[in-house]
Amino acid sequence: MDANTLDAGQQPLANGADTGPAIGLISQYIKDLSFENPNAPAIFQVQNAPAIDVQFNIGTGQVGEEVHEVVLKIDVRAEVDGQVAFIVDLSYAGLFGVRNVPDEHLQPFMLGEAPRLLFPFARRVLADAVRDGGFPPLLLEPIDFGALYLQQQAQAQGGQAGEVGHA
Repeated sequence: MDANTLDAGQQPLANGADTGPAIGLISQYIKDLSFENPNAPAIFQVQNAPAIDVQFNIGTGQVGEEVHEVVLKIDVRAEVDGQVAFIVDLSYAGLFGVRNVPDEHLQPFMLGEAPRLLFPFARRVLADAVRDGGFPPLLLEPIDFGALYLQQQAQAQGGQAGEVGHA
């Protein structure tokens, strides 16, 4: 068998074309970042720990022939004694090169695995923004985006899924 043929007697590849599935992270970046500290400096006098609400959403879109963007959106609202301590809105994105991946495998990757790859970097940006706003860094717990995707798929029973949310 020469280098231009596949195993199991399949047809030769045209000019050595690569037909194997491949996904690679091209780049990652902050798409949008907002930090609000509406009650400063008075909020720094409050001694109680804030109640923190964190919301996650994942958006995907094809931006080129073999390029997809995944956006991990994290919204955080912290309140102390009925006053807003801080609000952070972060959209952290990654561009993924995708080649020869069947559609049935693309969505699980984009909504499960891609956010898992982006999360540690988004977590650091968020922690730094909160720290730079005068508060202790907010370190989010790791999230199993794959399990969340499967859970949402089970709930939807094969219905629509373009975004995955987590509260």
